[in-house]
Amino acid sequence: MVIRWSDDKSVQNSVPRRAAEYVRMSTDHQQYSTENQSAAIRSYAEARGFAIKATYADEGKSGLNIGGRAALQRLISDIETGHADFEAVIVYDVSRFGRFQDPDEAASYELRCRRAGVAVHYCAEQFENDGTIGSSIIKTVKRAMAGEYSRELSVKVFAGQAHLIRLGYRQGGPPGFGLRRLLVDQEGLPKAELSRGEHKSIATDRVVLTPGPSDEIAIVLEVYRRFVAGEGEPQIADDLNKRGIVTDLGRAWTRGTIHQLLINEKYRGHNVWARTSFKLKQRHTTNTPGEWIRADDAFQAIVPLELFTESQKIIAARSDRLSDDAMLERLRAIFSTAGRLSGLIIDEEDGPSSGSYRSRFGSLLRAYALVGFAPSHDYRYLEINRRLRALHPDQLTTIVEGLRDAGGTVTHDPATDILHINQEFRASVTISRCLPTAAGTLRWKVRLDSALCPDVTLVVRMGPENTAVLDYYLLPRFDMREAMLRLAECNGLSLDAYRIDTLAPFFQMAARNTRWKIAA
Repeated sequence: MVIRWSDDKSVQNSVPRRAAEYVRMSTDHQQYSTENQSAAIRSYAEARGFAIKATYADEGKSGLNIGGRAALQRLISDIETGHADFEAVIVYDVSRFGRFQDPDEAASYELRCRRAGVAVHYCAEQFENDGTIGSSIIKTVKRAMAGEYSRELSVKVFAGQAHLIRLGYRQGGPPGFGLRRLLVDQEGLPKAELSRGEHKSIATDRVVLTPGPSDEIAIVLEVYRRFVAGEGEPQIADDLNKRGIVTDLGRAWTRGTIHQLLINEKYRGHNVWARTSFKLKQRHTTNTPGEWIRADDAFQAIVPLELFTESQKIIAARSDRLSDDAMLERLRAIFSTAGRLSGLIIDEEDGPSSGSYRSRFGSLLRAYALVGFAPSHDYRYLEINRRLRALHPDQLTTIVEGLRDAGGTVTHDPATDILHINQEFRASVTISRCLPTAAGTLRWKVRLDSALCPDVTLVVRMGPENTAVLDYYLLPRFDMREAMLRLAECNGLSLDAYRIDTLAPFFQMAARNTRWKIAA
């Protein structure tokens, strides 16, 4: 921690200027307690001639976005509406203001404060936030690194959770009707059954699923047998409700809850995770089955294989018997009745399930578009990303052939897609999606592969519609591997070339193609 003290007696003896402090503690950084931040801020304030008159605290709040951070929202509102009785805001460091994935968003909140006449101070940073070009550059780097830290942490956490899933351990969520959560030690030996709301207290302990009470297991088997015998989910749900049987959450049964019981692979003993994702708190995404993390036969099944398989065949056959037009007509009717669409809403209705629509039309978003429903969130990026992933092999082939035509030797590692060129250096190829801004300008985000550490990165920049290649950038290895590179339409990059003699094939390719931009 760096605290800058002042020896200026005129500052120490003058009337203190009024200031507010903003403190934030995220759940994954307990060492940055709000008390420690406040102590550092107040020491800084005393040395700089400030008196803290207001405190805005977001405790246990992620810095990935402003949503849920009531204190920061209130701080900005008080400043912009003239209710702020202070002339400065003091924050511990740049990351406490936020770890936004877009550094421009992080800068916008400080800009809004300054425009309203309130300065922002970072008491633990080694630079003065005085508007000089030096401080502006450092702040931009710090903001980018704060966002990249969260991204890399997300990748590591996801990898760790995926590993535990493959080992058969449960990662959050209720066990489901007929199942229970069992706490086991690091050797896999049972310790105790966890009740609803209970969690493990020792880091090395794990949680697995185990069969629940016999009466609940009997109900699960009854649901499967009745469904295979020809009864529909609504009829089964009505009967269970009449008998006073409730779900594991204490609620009445519906068509949707019966359907979920019938399709969930945990009743077959399979451990399946990441059907959906919400990485970096940006967008909820429904993942394709190929992206799921799974471990088959991870724990004891309570539904026999034959019974489970037969139920899946019946569910799949519902959509097989219908034409595309017939399925869309049913979806259109659901949309007309409910006013909106979601996987849960579809599964509550008789007819094809949400999974059937996803399988038939490639994605739920595609099916939604065909019936005229536009979700409140813009999910077009999913389709664009899918298309760009499919484009990557063609671009890789084009670049390899171009390098060989220019006289270079190239070998391709299919496991990593790294190109070994002239037996001298390693190159990676990345396709960057075009991101039009509200002002009509174009931006591209390039994530450098810090894991494989290629000597050269070939960036394929897509055009405004993301349907055609705009140009190519040839970038040497960056010293700051953790920072995300943001490209505009014109970029004044000045970088040292990496072993110019070995890059000859790239330069020859660039000479024949005006779309190549070489950062050197």
